[in-house]
Amino acid sequence: MFTYTARTAQGEMRTASLEAASRDEVIAQLRRMRLTVVKVEEQTKSKTKGSIPMRDIVIFTRQFSTMINSGLPLVQSLDILSKQSEHAVLQAVTRQVVFDVESGHTVADALAKHPNAFTELYVNMVAAGEAGGILDTILMRLATFMEKNDALVRKVKGAMVYPGVIMTVAGGAIAILLLFVIPTFQNMFGSVGLALPLPTRIVIALSEFLQGYWWALIIAGVVGFQFFRRYYATPAGQLVIDRLLLRAPVLGDMLRKSAVSRFTRTLGTLISSGVSILDGLEITAKTAGNRVVSDAILESRSSIAGGDTISAPLARSQVFPPMVISMIAVGEQTGGLDEMLGKIADFYDEEVDAAVSSLLSLLEPIMIVFLGVVVGGMVVAMYLPIFDMINTVGA
Repeated sequence: MFTYTARTAQGEMRTASLEAASRDEVIAQLRRMRLTVVKVEEQTKSKTKGSIPMRDIVIFTRQFSTMINSGLPLVQSLDILSKQSEHAVLQAVTRQVVFDVESGHTVADALAKHPNAFTELYVNMVAAGEAGGILDTILMRLATFMEKNDALVRKVKGAMVYPGVIMTVAGGAIAILLLFVIPTFQNMFGSVGLALPLPTRIVIALSEFLQGYWWALIIAGVVGFQFFRRYYATPAGQLVIDRLLLRAPVLGDMLRKSAVSRFTRTLGTLISSGVSILDGLEITAKTAGNRVVSDAILESRSSIAGGDTISAPLARSQVFPPMVISMIAVGEQTGGLDEMLGKIADFYDEEVDAAVSSLLSLLEPIMIVFLGVVVGGMVVAMYLPIFDMINTVGA
């Protein structure tokens, strides 16, 4: 892959990408196109690989929509975007898209070559927009969808960060106590030769175990993590773990509501953009984020292909709340399924906010009690022999 800069017969500078066997072949192709070569550089493969932040994709999509709506040709719009993008990977990807579109590919086909930047959902919506002649409208819907979906993901992740940080700090504090503080007390008690109470002996035994076998705990943690990751990568493991997560108190409610919101917003956006309901359900199943929800969606797809409704298999899955099933059924009957799905998504976005607040308000006292019991219990266990020593001296 080569990036070239060349001058047209009219004097206009053009920058794009070209696939060829060598640099000389690129120059030969450009000359056949009656272009004056200014610069040709080989494009390393890594330039079009790598993650691109959601914010950059959203900005790209909104600007692309605005340019098309203003009457600018597709290639010119993409060329401008490739020059003004601040992200190096997105810039390289856009240059490649410009070349592909100039070569006769549709925008959707050109975007589909870069799954690291544009999801299957994105590509299908762009294809529907091109087919219906409403690409600018579809791109604006896409940008709005991505912003709302990204906000939803950040809410759920944010709810997990706080307890994770607290438990990490708590684990560090307990390790410091067991490795450095408890041995000092142990030496002091050993020099006195006093019989130690059971709680004190337990804490000292934990300290000795951690000092002698800390390496075994690290190895066990790494092995356990690798086992969990490989098990979760299997279809059966993913189904078991995702089902357990949905059944977890408070956390399961939040995950269920976020899955419902993502499913309804994604499917509603696809249907309103002209994507067929069967294709929409297949794409939505892949972006569900939970295997149980994904299986329920795929079952509903099979149901529709067999002439049934969406709502019936969703109800059988017992994943979706009755209100969601009823509203989807009404949407199917009235022909306003996309609008009904959007209303459900808006409602469940607010429900996710409430579920996150509920989870955090429940976790805070639990973590405080946990820290108080563990750290406070260790401190008390170390002071019990000192009280015995004081009583012995007083007697």
